[in-house]
Amino acid sequence: MCDATLLNLDQEEKCRPLYNRTGESALPFDFAAFYPASRHSIRADDERYFDMTREERRLREAIIAKCRWMNASGLNQGTSGNISARYKDRMLITPSATPYDSMKPETIASMPLEGDYGSWEGPLQPSTEWRLHLDIMRGRPDVGSVVHTHSTYATVLAIARKPIPACHYMIAAFGGNDIRCAGYARYGTKELSELALAALEGRNACLLANHGMIAAGSNLERAMWLAVELETIARQYYLSLALGTPHMLSEEEIAETARGFSTYGLQPRRPGPAKVRTAAAAALRRPEKKRRRT
Repeated sequence: MCDATLLNLDQEEKCRPLYNRTGESALPFDFAAFYPASRHSIRADDERYFDMTREERRLREAIIAKCRWMNASGLNQGTSGNISARYKDRMLITPSATPYDSMKPETIASMPLEGDYGSWEGPLQPSTEWRLHLDIMRGRPDVGSVVHTHSTYATVLAIARKPIPACHYMIAAFGGNDIRCAGYARYGTKELSELALAALEGRNACLLANHGMIAAGSNLERAMWLAVELETIARQYYLSLALGTPHMLSEEEIAETARGFSTYGLQPRRPGPAKVRTAAAAALRRPEKKRRRT
């Protein structure tokens, strides 16, 4: 959902806090339907909020950097995308209707993963898609970050409600032999997050009908990598359809690729034998000491 489009604000208003110092809404309409626990927000000058650890600040900065990167790369447009990341027992998520270039670490909203559902902290409201992000993280402990975009080719296929079959071996990176398309529900609703969770069963990405796509990874880097790969495969599949009937890979071929991914790229050094061999080689190269004359 494009938060900026929803609010219909000009550039100056987009950067304005949604609540003033008295706690009254700074916008001409009620956000209660989207933010049932907005009473838990805090003022921008609340010093407790800015007392964050270096680790948390770096994660917030990384979220902002990824937002700016995905727009610069063409993976997203405007403020239609949103990103979240797990931090201890909370979820950090981009704020609503805020241009990425104006975001600061302090403006990233924070929500508890357990407890008061929908409560949040921060000077700005969380994205209108907070339910989608929060429900995925609550239902999938393996997920450390969620990236949602309206990337062009993934959205085109989502509009056609076409899942992406095994047209390329990189499908294996998403946990199965296809990328499903979740059914349609209005942005920001509980129904949408339920549909997305069903489409993500055994997968780490899916299309959202007439909406966009979502990718979920173990961390922020992985989630963004998956989002890029999803848009790439969506483009390849779309273009292959223009040539006729694409040839698909079999389940066995995708399974073989998945096994190959376990040894793909740089692997961590194995302890033990390598060290023994290194020590033995060093001993052979060491010159023998001359015996002392008595």
